[in-house]
Amino acid sequence: MHLWSTFRDDQLYTLDSEIMKISEIRDILKAKVLVGEDQLDTIIVGGGASDLMDDVLAAAAKGCALLTGVTTEHVIQTAKIVGVGAVIIVRGKKPSAEVVELARSYNLPLLLTDYSLFVSCGRLYMNGIRGLDGSW
Repeated sequence: MHLWSTFRDDQLYTLDSEIMKISEIRDILKAKVLVGEDQLDTIIVGGGASDLMDDVLAAAAKGCALLTGVTTEHVIQTAKIVGVGAVIIVRGKKPSAEVVELARSYNLPLLLTDYSLFVSCGRLYMNGIRGLDGSW
């Protein structure tokens, strides 16, 4: 186990969790990397799931994984504002070319998995990713 921390709204959060790289998330979720092949060694500090971007703005932390079934540009823009470490789209939903290009322009890793939101979260949790404050 590793103890590490992250900042959200200038507050320090600490997590006692396994360190997880984007490459490990890709493998656990059997995900396809749409953007960010060059960032697979980036560390993810926790995770959350939401289809409501207001919830993401309220609860996400810099460097976390965001799991969602929403495939709009709003997801990418919200993730950029919050400083999300990676966006994972679930249920095999395919984002438009514009959404993929926006993620690329922000240098924001974007992954796609066929697992449901529930199963994706469960698989990550079983492998060490934790929520940041319990609100997701």
